Amino acid sequence: MAEFTMELNDEQREVRDWLHGFAADVIRPAAAEWDEREETPWPVIQEAAKVGIYSLDFYAQQYFDPTGLGIPMAMEELFWGDAGIALSIVGTGLAAVGVLANGTEEQIGTWIPQMYGDQNDVKVAAFCSSEPDAGSDVASMRTRAVYDEAKDEWVINGTKTWATNGGIANVHVVVAVVDPELGSKGHASFIVPPGTAGLSQGQKFKKHGIRASHTAEVILDNVRVPGSCLLGGKEKLDERLARARERAKASGGERVKNAAMATFEASRPAVGAMAVGTARAAYEVALDYARTREQFGRPIIDNQGVAFQLADMRTQIDAARLLVWRASWMAVNGKPFTAAEGSMSKLFASETAKKVTAQAIQILGGNGYTREYPVERMHRDAAIYTIFEGTSEIQRLVIARTLAGMPIR
Repeated sequence: MAEFTMELNDEQREVRDWLHGFAADVIRPAAAEWDEREETPWPVIQEAAKVGIYSLDFYAQQYFDPTGLGIPMAMEELFWGDAGIALSIVGTGLAAVGVLANGTEEQIGTWIPQMYGDQNDVKVAAFCSSEPDAGSDVASMRTRAVYDEAKDEWVINGTKTWATNGGIANVHVVVAVVDPELGSKGHASFIVPPGTAGLSQGQKFKKHGIRASHTAEVILDNVRVPGSCLLGGKEKLDERLARARERAKASGGERVKNAAMATFEASRPAVGAMAVGTARAAYEVALDYARTREQFGRPIIDNQGVAFQLADMRTQIDAARLLVWRASWMAVNGKPFTAAEGSMSKLFASETAKKVTAQAIQILGGNGYTREYPVERMHRDAAIYTIFEGTSEIQRLVIARTLAGMPIR
């Protein structure tokens, strides 16, 4: 087990500097254009693929960093560049992790390469879980998957929403209900291969922020996938469902604990790191502006009202990063989140991003309110962190229930 440290080693610093250079030289110059276009920045994703950032190998190396700091470090630097473009680059990882966590070796080897494509023909993937009536409450999911034993096929029907890359993805990973009586324990994940009949893109959302990231509904109308597309296989699913039924019976039919919420708890530090990157970017713009902008014959940073704001901004950013790093280290080293440390990190970092970007606009004054300066875009982007992967209200609920010794539902 790696000791917890706040000091990056030489290899980590080298990777951080490489990512920072890509974010500064490639992502930032393209940020305003793709935000205005509200389209997937394919040329930037292709550049990321050419240098090795958009690849399974890169994210696997960071994921298996024994210190746990690889992923949060990467997320912070990419999102420092621009949140919308960065999400387009890392969004495929959500689907890839779903396959890595639940798939067989054959499924991993077959489908993950198809999610990324190659540097000459990049592809993206989509993870489809949320629904119009099942966002935070994943146990209310309605998308159904029914097994057709005669054909060894699963028939999937339903509507997914808020899917990053939904409808434009080469491969979709879809979470569906296979046993409604078991709540979230009755869910399973399926690969929907490219070109599968019945899958279509619904509404593409025009968003307040992260506009370079494609977000849309995914419609599943009698989608048929081979039995081999059930992640983990049917034998494993049948065993898991049988155990869940026994536990439900033994507990007198009480609702089964929401396993998905517990899984999100372990992934939330990565979202916290994204928020830290956006907050840090806005703080740096505000700091530079305050040093160079003169009013009444002196830089505005000489005014205590501005200087104290910057002091608070930097303090909150550093505190958020420390919470993210602690939770990331705990997750990779198998330390239990006895106080919902994963949710703590995401809650504090996301709220910090919203506050810091708003303060940056205030420091820049009228300039900060225009699109001539990037803090306006950063403020719009920051709003998503308190919403996706569990709202701030859900984070507080998870933390409170954990402290009270109650199950996370």
